[in-house]
Amino acid sequence: MVDILLGLQWGDEGKGKIADFLTPHYDIVARFQGGPNAGHSLEMNGKKHVLNTIPSGIFHPNCVNIIGNGVVIDPVRLKSEIERTEEAGANVKGQLLIGRKASIILPTHSLLDQAIEVSRGEDKIGSTLRGIGPTYRDKIGRNGMRIGDIESPNFKEKYLAIRDGHIGLIKHYAQIEFDIEALDVAFFEAIEFLKNYQWVDSEYYVNEAIANGKKILAEGAQGSMLDIDFGSYPYVTSSNTIAGGVGNGLGVPPSKVGKVRGIFKAYCTRVGSGPFATELDNEMGQLLRDKGHEYGATTGRPRRTGWLDLVALKYAIMLSGVDELIMMKSDILSGIDSIEVATAYEVDGKLTEKIPFDICNAQVTPLYQSFEGWKEDISQITDVNELPVNFTNYVSKLQEILKVPIKILSVGPDRVQTIFNGEFKV
Repeated sequence: MVDILLGLQWGDEGKGKIADFLTPHYDIVARFQGGPNAGHSLEMNGKKHVLNTIPSGIFHPNCVNIIGNGVVIDPVRLKSEIERTEEAGANVKGQLLIGRKASIILPTHSLLDQAIEVSRGEDKIGSTLRGIGPTYRDKIGRNGMRIGDIESPNFKEKYLAIRDGHIGLIKHYAQIEFDIEALDVAFFEAIEFLKNYQWVDSEYYVNEAIANGKKILAEGAQGSMLDIDFGSYPYVTSSNTIAGGVGNGLGVPPSKVGKVRGIFKAYCTRVGSGPFATELDNEMGQLLRDKGHEYGATTGRPRRTGWLDLVALKYAIMLSGVDELIMMKSDILSGIDSIEVATAYEVDGKLTEKIPFDICNAQVTPLYQSFEGWKEDISQITDVNELPVNFTNYVSKLQEILKVPIKILSVGPDRVQTIFNGEFKV
């Protein structure tokens, strides 16, 4: 069976840490969507590692890690990521499998991304400028390249044709400076480098593993509220980030899906533009940003911060049929006297507990419920029974409202700062 691990907010929920934490229970960890716009942070023994495309099980020697067909791969960035991950001690060559049907990000995809974003002016969507959107666009337009195409004798000719087409498009959007010859050299160096790693028909590999009783963890990237279909469109990513994306991104039938686990922060963050009903553009928002080190693992951009939004969280839970919840960064709320949680919206003067269709333009006012905070530092607590009463009351109330059990509580960035809340089974 395949269990799914998803972010339920706008990304940056802590999926990397939890995927790494859960990996000992699985034989395979597989990424099913997104690309190097992801920044999955893992901290072990006080040392931080950031993964962008490689699945978060890579530091466990007995785990196979698969980049599935739904992922978009930048060869240059993946080469750099592999090199630094190997330097950190991981056996990438022995453990990483790259799906032949995964799409390739060309250098001009990133240039096109930049040109389109510049042309939007004040209406920027907050792209990471890594070429993700243009690559998915070419995939849907049946004009993309995939890892398996590298094995074709006319790979370079196809590359040059697509590249030149992109250069023509870039001129229609904005004038940006670039050295295409240097970009070509780096790209083909990376292609040769990746030939030393294992490529597989990942849909066959995954389904054969399921048939042989292997346990697989499907690791999501970004967050549910950035889903191309159900997120805050158009301020979304370019892939399906909800549980349904696993079928497309790994070739797994619905009957083979086991548990769906959803990750959320004890408060909310968002990077880039787009609606954010509970945003705190004040001292409290800055406090959360500073205490939570809310700066992008991939881009370094400061994240917008706000109170926990249960309207959006319940929506994400519904879309993916989440069975169990995992609450991250609980320790950041320590020392805050009163904690606010949005339980409903007032939209254009009407009360609702649903996300409105035109969330980007609707007049949304969150309605809050207040909880008494806790003063205690919980970052070193390892036993759920030792947590402060006000904290456990907070967790209990969230479970009551969400109607889904919160099974894991993260109280710090390191692997060991993770607490099981009751019985936990894989």
